Amino acid sequence: MTDDRTQGPERAPFPLTAYVQRLTERVRAFDRRRPLVWDLHLTGFFVTAAVIDYAGGGWRNIAHNTDVPGPLILCLSLVLTVPLLWRRARPMTALAVMMAAGVVNSWTGALLQAALVQLIVVFNVSLRRPLKLLAAACALTIAPVVVGVARYPKGSWDQQIVPQVWAITLVALLGIAVRSRQEYTSSLVERARRLEVERDQQAQLAAAAERTRIAREMHDIIGHNLSVITGLADGGSYAAAKSPERAGQALEAIATTSRQALAELRRLLGVLREEAVLTAELAPQPALTDLDQLVDGVRAAGLPVRLALRGCPDSLAPGKELTVYRVVQEALTNTLKHAGPGASAAVDVTYGDDGVRVSVTDTGRGGRSPEPGAGRGLTGMRERTSLYGGTLEAGPLPTPPGGWRVHLHLPKEPSP
Repeated sequence: MTDDRTQGPERAPFPLTAYVQRLTERVRAFDRRRPLVWDLHLTGFFVTAAVIDYAGGGWRNIAHNTDVPGPLILCLSLVLTVPLLWRRARPMTALAVMMAAGVVNSWTGALLQAALVQLIVVFNVSLRRPLKLLAAACALTIAPVVVGVARYPKGSWDQQIVPQVWAITLVALLGIAVRSRQEYTSSLVERARRLEVERDQQAQLAAAAERTRIAREMHDIIGHNLSVITGLADGGSYAAAKSPERAGQALEAIATTSRQALAELRRLLGVLREEAVLTAELAPQPALTDLDQLVDGVRAAGLPVRLALRGCPDSLAPGKELTVYRVVQEALTNTLKHAGPGASAAVDVTYGDDGVRVSVTDTGRGGRSPEPGAGRGLTGMRERTSLYGGTLEAGPLPTPPGGWRVHLHLPKEPSP
C-alpha cells in the first residue's frame, strides 16, 4: 500500500500549512493597506503590557533595585514602548529614544521587561532599512545591557552579555532572512510580469506579421483575378456586336476565373475562423506546375504571353515555388493594368547552378501610372523574395523599344 501523497508531480499542502499561509497573506495584505492601524494595535498591545507590569508590580520579581520610584517606572515603561509607533518612518530615532530609557532602566536596576521591545525595532531595521544601519542599531540595543552589567555585576561578563548579544544577532538574522525572501519573491513577480509583457509583445508581432501575410495573399488573389476579369469583360463588350461567339467565350472565362478567385478566397478566409481550422478542406498552394494555367488565364484576358522554361528544374521548397508563382502573377497583373493596348509579355524561368531566375517583360508603356494603393504589389513581391534571401528588380526598359521588366533571383539552398 502506497502513500497517496507521494503520487503525482505536485503535492497539496497540509491543511494547517494552507491555513497558516492564508492567514499570513491576510495579515500582510492588511499591513500594506493600513500600516498605521496595524502599528497602533501593535504599540497599544506592548504599552498595555508594560502598564500592567508596572501596576501589578511584576517588575519587582527580576529587578536589582526595588526602591525605584513608581512615577519613574511608569515613565520608563511608556518611553520604552510608545516609540514603537514610529518603527517604520524613523526607526533609528525611535531606537535612540528607547536606548536612552534603557540606559536609565539598567542604571537604576529596575530591569523592566519592556526594554525587549527594542528587538522589534532592530528587526524592522534589518527588514526595511539599508544594512549599513544594522550595526548602529545593534550597538544602540546592546549599550543598556553593558551599562546594567557595569552597574550591577553579578557573575561573569560573558554570562550576562553573551545571551543578550545572541538574542540581538538572531533577531537581526531573522530580519535579513525575511528580507531576502521578500526580495526573492518580488524578483520572481517582476520576472513573471516581464515575461507576460514579452509574451504579449510577441503575440502582437505575430499578429502583425500574420495580417501582413494575409493582406499580401489577398492582394495577389484579388488583384490578379480582377485584372483578368476586367480584361475579359472589356474584350467581351467589344466582341458582343461583331462576334457573339467570342463574347460568350469571354463570359465563360469570366465565370471560370471568378469561381477560382472565390475558391481561393474561401480557402484563405476559412482558416481564419477558429471553428473552421480543423474542418476546412486543405488544398495545395500554387506551384510552378500551375504557371501554364496562370498564363492561359492571362491570354484569355487578351494579353499575349510567351512562357519559356530553361534548365533542369531541381526540387524547390514549396515556399520558393509559391514565391515564383506569385511574382509572375503580380507582374502579369501589372501588365494587364498598365501596359496598354497592343502589349505583349514574356515569362522566362531559368534553373541554374546559382538558383532560379525569373524574368517577366512586357512591351507596354515604360511608366506605371500612379493609382490609389499603388506599390503594394511590388512591396509584396520584395517581402516574399527577402524571406529566401533573394533579390528582385523592377523597372522600365530603355527606349526604344521600352516596356517594363521584373527580374527575380532566388539562390540555391546549400546542400547538407
